[in-house]
Amino acid sequence: MPELQRLRPEHAPALFAFEHENRQYFAKSVPDRGDAYFAEFDARHAALLAEQAAGTCHFHVLVDGEGAVLGRVNLVDVADGEAELGYRIAEGATGRGLATDAVRQLCGIAAAKYGLTALRAATYADNAGSRGVLERTGFSLVGEPVLPAGGRTEVRYFRKL
Repeated sequence: MPELQRLRPEHAPALFAFEHENRQYFAKSVPDRGDAYFAEFDARHAALLAEQAAGTCHFHVLVDGEGAVLGRVNLVDVADGEAELGYRIAEGATGRGLATDAVRQLCGIAAAKYGLTALRAATYADNAGSRGVLERTGFSLVGEPVLPAGGRTEVRYFRKL
């Protein structure tokens, strides 16, 4: 069973491979990270670890028994007891309930370890998989769908912990 781990320096090679191997897949449902992300990956990884150490973000990877990263589940913009949840699962690992399990785990960690009281999340209205994960893990749809500059309608979710 994959394990949810707090991001550490030694995750860098497996995380790079995960992002690189799934880049085209992720670009179908979220904005592409761009070439600079990969060219400057080591510096970016160090910056994420610094943000995590400062307590403004909490980054996690879902790792299989061989050390490969199967997914990411992150809490960003931590402030006033709340944070924004984001996640992505490798194309080859979808359909097994991994995102749902990882989000459930992180909700518990967010409350118990990070002292958070609520989480926010957003996804595209047409991303049924992501919407399902949020709804199965106790998030409720809030507000009206919005059409940002990118042209795809977004929906927002909220969950008290």
